[in-house]
Parts: sequence; structure tokens; C-alpha cells
Amino acid sequence: MQAISKQTPKLSIIKIGGNVIDKPEKLQKFLSEFNHLPGYKILVHGGGKMATKLSQDVGLQIKMVNGRRVTDSQTLQIVTMVYAGLINKNIVANLQAFKCNAIGLSGADGNLINAKKRSVQHLKNQETGINEAIDFGFVGDVEANSVNVKNLTILINNGFIPVFSAITHNGEAQLLNTNADTVASVLAVALSPFYHTSLIYCFEKKGVLQNIDDEQSVITEINPSTFKTLKAQNIIHSGMLPKLHNAFEAIHSGVKQVFIGNADELTLLKNQNFGTRITI
Repeated sequence: MQAISKQTPKLSIIKIGGNVIDKPEKLQKFLSEFNHLPGYKILVHGGGKMATKLSQDVGLQIKMVNGRRVTDSQTLQIVTMVYAGLINKNIVANLQAFKCNAIGLSGADGNLINAKKRSVQHLKNQETGINEAIDFGFVGDVEANSVNVKNLTILINNGFIPVFSAITHNGEAQLLNTNADTVASVLAVALSPFYHTSLIYCFEKKGVLQNIDDEQSVITEINPSTFKTLKAQNIIHSGMLPKLHNAFEAIHSGVKQVFIGNADELTLLKNQNFGTRITI
């Protein structure tokens, strides 16, 4: 491990979701701004609505539990084709058009992210209110030590811009569907000993909002104390909770800074005015 100093290079890890992927004009604008970000960078993307539509087109039943997709063998085939195939290569091709030397990756490529198949979870189903034993199927869980830092830094340091789909593998020929927010977080933690690492979550809002109906009510900074208060007041709840848990875990594990904001405002990162900043 090298010591972090003022001369240590900067690395930005940015995660985008369906709100960008599903809209070609918005995706094009985002990729143009991503291309102009200084320093080393990694892009992590989710899957958008395409996998759901294709599943419906072929008659597959879609099962979601607490916002997470249950991935049986047929669904795994579809999400792999869509996430690691069409979406990933479309993003890479667009970045190459900007002369940004992107390389599209899954966790299996170069053995870059090794995952463990999620065990059966005993959870309260938020849709039914019933405690259930949930088998998520071919879903992979990852940690910072899941990342092959040696191989990934070779790519980064030689001028490639990794573009990760959220498909991983278990090292035994099994592909796994993995949460993209978590992939971004574990990449940031794993690489933080080698770079001044920033983790940026892009979604449809301008940041974490005090009032969900007021786009201008962005909470510019959240620390553990304010997070506890905001959660108790039910200002932060539902899907924002796992995003913030990932953010705090990253900060506590050596990531330099974490932001949550709107992909349309990525240029504000240059002045540290982007969305909500997570601190300790």
C-alpha cells in the first residue's frame, strides 16, 4: 500500500442509474460532462427499465422484494445481456466518440470483482408486511476485498476509463447480479489506499432533500449526527437509506468524499457545490 500524500492522484467513481440510462439526451449530456472531469475516473451503471421490458416481452414474471430484483436463471440471462451487453457497450461507444478511452467491464473481466451468492434472507416484505424467507437467486454480495486492485489499477494507470456494469462472478463460472450502488462503494473503498478517491451517486434529485416536493430544499451536508436526526424525523427513509448507509461506510473506510446529486449538475463538482456532501 502506498502512502496518501498531496501528490497522490485523484480518482472519481461515479454511479448512474435508470434516470440517466433510459433517456438518450440526458445520457449524452452526462457522458460529455463525465468526459471533462479531471483526473482518473470510473463509471458504474445500473440497468434502467430495459431488463424489465425485455423480461415482460418474453413472458418472464418479475419479482421484486424491498426494491431488489429476485434473479432466477432466466432473469440472470436477460440482465447480463442488457446490463453487461447493450447498455454497457452503448455507454462505452458514446464515450469513445468523445475521445474518452473507456473500457466496458463486468466483475468477471480480468477477475476484477468477485462476489458471493447471497444466502437466503429472513426479511419483512415491505409490500406484504409479512416476514418471509427470501431466496434472491443469482444475486451477488461484494465487499472491498472482493476487488482485484492490482489488475484494476493497471487499467487505470495506463489511461483506460473503466465502465462497470453491475454483473459480477463467484470465480466458479457463475455470473451474479449485484447492486450497482454497492459496486460503486466497494470500488471506492478498495481503491482509496492508492488514490484520493471521491464517490459520487447520481440520481434524479438535486441531492438529499429536506422536503421531497421542493427541489430547492437540498441538504448540502450530512454527518452521522444529522443523519440520525433526519432519519428519526422520517425526512430520510425508504430507498435513500441504503444509499446513505453505503456512503457512510465508504467515508469510514477511507474514501475522501462522497456526494449525492443530480447527473445534470455534474460540472458543479469542480467547485464542491454538487448536491449533498456526506461527511464524518
